[in-house]
Amino acid sequence: MPPVQVRFRRFTSLNTTIRLREGQLHVSLSDLLESAPESVHHAIAHILLAKLYRKPIARLHADRYRRYVRSESVASQAEQIRQMRGRKRVSTAIGHQYDLDEVFESLNQRFFHGLLGRPTLTWSAHAARRTLGHYDAAHNTIVVSRVFDRPGTPRYAIEYLLYHEMLHLKHPVRVKSGRRCVHSREFQAEERLFPQWEEAKAFLRLL
Repeated sequence: MPPVQVRFRRFTSLNTTIRLREGQLHVSLSDLLESAPESVHHAIAHILLAKLYRKPIARLHADRYRRYVRSESVASQAEQIRQMRGRKRVSTAIGHQYDLDEVFESLNQRFFHGLLGRPTLTWSAHAARRTLGHYDAAHNTIVVSRVFDRPGTPRYAIEYLLYHEMLHLKHPVRVKSGRRCVHSREFQAEERLFPQWEEAKAFLRLL
């Protein structure tokens, strides 16, 4: 076993890294993991070494680590740390073709009785096709891919995409039995209430 140097760092998330340099293992862990139980530290050590030496990860250790980081208290801490330490790249809500603030207010009145507080809305820096949109709860920001800000994009596609992210405001992520529930049954049922749900899904599949 080579010598090991372990450091807890002020990461913006629950990061864990391991590197082998000049015969020494350098391990960096989020400072949020410093107070974790010893069994969780053992699980982290097993997972990192298995990844480094390309060995299978024992399910016992994987499950133990997953349950810990997905617990309500740890997940809440991680969200607060990401909010305080992390930076969110914000461009503008006003695009060449669509104004996200205007679309949000229209949807808020139509589907949410005007009760949703408006988060920061922004077009992405690049025309991403993999991540079309997302809601960042830590920074209370909805980001929509700039790939949609063009004349050929029907308004119902933008509305559906923003409506989906707005539902994350109404139905926050829940942790149940160590598992994160992002799209609950209530979320999915309400998503299908969007009048042009099928047309919008079909349009998004063409991207």
